[in-house]
Amino acid sequence: MIMEKKRMDCPFLPPGWKKEEVIRKSGLSAGKSDVYYYSPTGKKFRSKPQLSRYLGNSVDLGCFDFRTGKMVPSKLQMKNKQRRNENLSINKGKPDLNTALPIRQTASIFKQPVTKVVNHPGNKVKTDLQRATEQPRQLFWEKRLNGLKASDITEEVLRTMELPKGLTSVGPDTSDETLLSAIASALHMSSSPITGQTSSAAEKNPAIWLNTSQPLCKAFLVTDQDIREQELKVIQARRCLEDALMADGLARTAESRRDSDHKAA
Repeated sequence: MIMEKKRMDCPFLPPGWKKEEVIRKSGLSAGKSDVYYYSPTGKKFRSKPQLSRYLGNSVDLGCFDFRTGKMVPSKLQMKNKQRRNENLSINKGKPDLNTALPIRQTASIFKQPVTKVVNHPGNKVKTDLQRATEQPRQLFWEKRLNGLKASDITEEVLRTMELPKGLTSVGPDTSDETLLSAIASALHMSSSPITGQTSSAAEKNPAIWLNTSQPLCKAFLVTDQDIREQELKVIQARRCLEDALMADGLARTAESRRDSDHKAA
């Protein structure tokens, strides 16, 4: 993805702070931009809450616009408050939807509650068949995830997974990254088994015969060898996690001992 970066000083923050605007030049999100802020020490901030936690009470960011890097005038806030008040006054004319029991309006000075009947044995429940049908889905929506990669806390791009050789993508210009995103989304969102596109017609004309509930890959078969290899990978990952937790625990114990020794001295 081609991006253009513009970095400039931010006069509304303490001296040394920089504002960076990253404009996307290609892809489906071309023309959109992301805004980041850098402290004098080079630390990067992606959101206003993160910036507020770092600055604390030293700078009042209540009127600060994160995208433009400017302070919003108080008059604009007053206009927004007036608009909210106008909306509240308009909503006052709507009917009262309170479900509390009504009070009988009689000549008696004592308020007597009225029995509210909500269940009638003679009534039949009717279903709207048009609303009960499944809503249409967008074809090849997984391609919008192209170019997006996960990174760790140090902003280093994580290594992507390698797909098995038996998985083959279906659809126009479908890459391995798109196929990986489609499979991950299907495993996370769908409760039905993931089998791939079982219809052979989907390979010839996927725009018509594509099954939207399955990822963009041909039908595949999971063998016993694949299951054993996956079990070995899980065991290895658990061992690495166990070693990391053990090392972290030993480091914390050593640090607490040093602190106690320092206090005793």
